[in-house]
Amino acid sequence: MGSATVGQVEVRDLDAAAAVTQFGATTSASPGSSGVFVPGVSSTSTVQLEYHSMPRPAALFSRLHSIMASWGSEKKSKSTTKVEYMPVAQDEEEGRADGTSDGSTGPPPHHKRRRKWSRPSCMFGVASLSVALLVADIGDKIARNLVGMRRSDPFENWGKPGTGTEDLAWYPTDFLRDVMPVPCHSHNDYWRKVPLFSALYAGCTGVEADVWLRNGDLLVGHERSSLQPNRTFETLYVNPLVDILTRKNPEPEPSAPVTRVNGVFDTDPEQTLVLLVDLKTDGPTTWPWVMKQLEPLRDRGWLSYYEDGQFHQRPITVVGTGNTPFDQIVSRQPRRDAFFDAPLDKLENSPYNWTNSYYASVSFWKAVGAVWWRGRPGETQLATIRAHLREARERGLVSRYWALPAWPIHIRNRLWQLLVEEGIGMLNVDDLEAATTQDWTKPGAF
Repeated sequence: MGSATVGQVEVRDLDAAAAVTQFGATTSASPGSSGVFVPGVSSTSTVQLEYHSMPRPAALFSRLHSIMASWGSEKKSKSTTKVEYMPVAQDEEEGRADGTSDGSTGPPPHHKRRRKWSRPSCMFGVASLSVALLVADIGDKIARNLVGMRRSDPFENWGKPGTGTEDLAWYPTDFLRDVMPVPCHSHNDYWRKVPLFSALYAGCTGVEADVWLRNGDLLVGHERSSLQPNRTFETLYVNPLVDILTRKNPEPEPSAPVTRVNGVFDTDPEQTLVLLVDLKTDGPTTWPWVMKQLEPLRDRGWLSYYEDGQFHQRPITVVGTGNTPFDQIVSRQPRRDAFFDAPLDKLENSPYNWTNSYYASVSFWKAVGAVWWRGRPGETQLATIRAHLREARERGLVSRYWALPAWPIHIRNRLWQLLVEEGIGMLNVDDLEAATTQDWTKPGAF
């Protein structure tokens, strides 16, 4: 009820005097007199209580209900008991002293109500939040444009009816007109929303397909449980590549000689695309099926090959890894149009070189070790990396580490930068966007 001061009120009814006494007032005289003291009223104020006569018990409980209701909710502005505050001289002087007196009657100046949230205030808060989110979104889009990230996703409607992508072979002729090829390998490419095309759009010059021989066909997937009859080596990789290169190399006029064969990138038509085929089933049995399904690319002269002591680069370079049998690679004569993924950590005193191999790869975790919490390789690890890369260069092979740390991000970026500075041949990546469109060499970029 506010202040703890005590004042004097005048009670006009016997029942009222009894009821007021029940709620903290003390009477100084018999019922009917004016000697009643009520908490919360200034001692110099005159207070009048209007009370409607009723039987004493009913009055008591009615007053109790009214006062408790006023304590529990501020929404009620008045109860059955009406108190009229009549300021006296001292009250007015105090009001003028603190600047709260305006000549009107009402609660004492020290009585404060809690602030209520009105509908306009709520609407203003929601509007302010919306504006802040809009500004943040605009700022994010500007930042993305400044670092060179693409504004739209060309695969948003991929595979939907009427888009021409139902058979996964759609590809516009100008799709790669502004894409710059980057020496990065799309690790486990078949996991992406759109295998092959996502990597090409990012600029990757290497893609990877894990193949399993099942019922006379090569299915693509990382595990047996992920294999689907419609996700095959032909549908996801061979046929789309044939379609892409057919568009890039239209039939010339009869009188015009063929001067060159164009690769998949408009900005660098001579750049080859490495198709890494990871055999998951028995190598000697599966590899012949791979060579057979590559026939459409071979017939058109689009596979890189080795012949008569020379390596001839073409739009597609096929490399076998996993269970690929090295002896079947070497035995293919006189033209060898598929190459081996040599072990990067075992090149010394080995038969692997540019005539029979293209990649030289190894697990970074296995061959070099963990560098997560140190931030960069130690001196021994750095010496190992340099020895691996040097041996690969001397043999004309493209070096590649897989199983690189993916987290923490700053450790991954620092290791990417170190490998590039040391001369890695191909950067093995899972995050295509981070590797190809952002400056991961800049501290604090992520």
